[in-house]
Amino acid sequence: MKLSITSSQGKTLILRIAKPGEVLGSTPVLSGSPYEVTAETLHPCQIAFVRRDDFSRFLAQHPEVYQGVVKQLTAIYSRACDQLHTLGLAASIQQRLAKVLLDWSVGADNTKAGARLVVPLTHEEIGEFIGTSRESITRAFNEFRNQHLVTIKGSTVTIPNRAALEQAASAA
Repeated sequence: MKLSITSSQGKTLILRIAKPGEVLGSTPVLSGSPYEVTAETLHPCQIAFVRRDDFSRFLAQHPEVYQGVVKQLTAIYSRACDQLHTLGLAASIQQRLAKVLLDWSVGADNTKAGARLVVPLTHEEIGEFIGTSRESITRAFNEFRNQHLVTIKGSTVTIPNRAALEQAASAA
């Protein structure tokens, strides 16, 4: 599930891709604020909706659940800091794209050809994820392909040499 926000001018920033089984919206439930994030499914999925007052009542009746909620909120905060670091401090689009691919490849299928992952976003959406244009993402992927940092077949990206891509992510 793709989570994004949109400005009043229509510019979209993808915040992250939610994982299966993840609870969404716990921060606004606990704070009493509206949920300002748009959630869009990327694949067919099953979603359960829990009303704010029902969730709040459940937490009040089961205080042991708070530990799990705090753990999830901490993980969300950590991912947000990582994304801000990538967006704000990476010097180039190539560095940002390399970092995102490395993050997405954690837990990917390891084959003889390298780490293989299915990228759930289009080039335009990846641009929205790292704060750049579709054209810039296409150019960066082409550079990575020419440097043999990735191979691409449809939406499947293979990283043959993780260390080389890590070097591209940290290059000055």
